[in-house]
Amino acid sequence: MKKCLYLLLSGLLLSGPSLGQRRYDPLSSAEVDQLRDAAQDADMRLKLYVTFARARLDALDKARAGAKPEDRGQVTHDGLQDFLDVYDELDDNVDTYADRKADLRKVLKVVLDADTEFDAKLRALKQSASATPAEMKQYDFLLASALDTVDSSTEDHRQLLSEQEEAAKHKKGSKS
Repeated sequence: MKKCLYLLLSGLLLSGPSLGQRRYDPLSSAEVDQLRDAAQDADMRLKLYVTFARARLDALDKARAGAKPEDRGQVTHDGLQDFLDVYDELDDNVDTYADRKADLRKVLKVVLDADTEFDAKLRALKQSASATPAEMKQYDFLLASALDTVDSSTEDHRQLLSEQEEAAKHKKGSKS
């Protein structure tokens, strides 16, 4: 009995450090520094996230082109995960600045243009004729999640832009 308890405790202690480890961060330390420097500037910060998300999709395209056919599914999965992590941060930041009542009208147009671009690239990946069923199986769920996220976020971004434009009209009207 003591031996079983000892083995159980040993196993928990050995696995303990791995439980607290975080997933790989798709942002480089230079990108994190840029975001930190732009923490108070919503426009700059959101533009940086757009740039970083775009870079992840571009890196995904390059990685897929250079990958061996047997590795392309995993490479695609990993690239999609990096894109989705960065895009989720972009969306979280839009929400944070909107909650703070920041005027995002100008930068939301940039974000919406990027949303359209990202959606087109993801849909092109989905329609890729070179992907085998085995390859697609490795990233199909993640690709569907990315498409759903971009689609729903695009609608949220459009709604927020509309709300902010309407609020700006009323604000101008009340000053007259």
